[in-house]
Amino acid sequence: MAVPTLETERLILRGHALADYPDCVALWGDPQVARYIGGTPFSPEDVWSRLLRYIGHWTALGFGYWVAREKASRRFVGEVGFADYHRAIEPSFGGAPEIGWALAPVVWGRGLATEAVAAVCAWGDRHFEAPRTVCIVDPHNAASLHVAAKCGYAEYCRSEYKGQMRILLERPAAVPQASATSVGCAQ
Repeated sequence: MAVPTLETERLILRGHALADYPDCVALWGDPQVARYIGGTPFSPEDVWSRLLRYIGHWTALGFGYWVAREKASRRFVGEVGFADYHRAIEPSFGGAPEIGWALAPVVWGRGLATEAVAAVCAWGDRHFEAPRTVCIVDPHNAASLHVAAKCGYAEYCRSEYKGQMRILLERPAAVPQASATSVGCAQ
């Protein structure tokens, strides 16, 4: 499947290419970026696997991640998109598409994450039959929790994932469906 290009006021979102590898290595190798996503910078080998996984999502599932670049300068600013990671987490995401984003620290605080996530959510609303999308955020990551809330995600559970407490959030599809239900946590 060809990855659609999305445009916002300040960003161009397009599919990953192998030529994006150096930018991805710089992003994921940054300790500030990795702080709430795994806790340690990713090795170039891990980033290569991540890049191939992004490309493969589009081929296998018809959705995935986009590279985010500033419109004016074409500078790489990060990645945003949907995935199905088959996470071993309780409660299960139940096949709901999982949104994620990571932006370079040089552009933090400018509203670009919200702009990118909103564009991707709008794309998802037009393409998914799922009654909801989900995301997982470290409870200490106030900036990502703020972006998630601004884009319509609300906490529905806290759960441990890979030894760390995480907040699970969900966003109902734009068009309500009769089968839309939240998955609750066991108390």
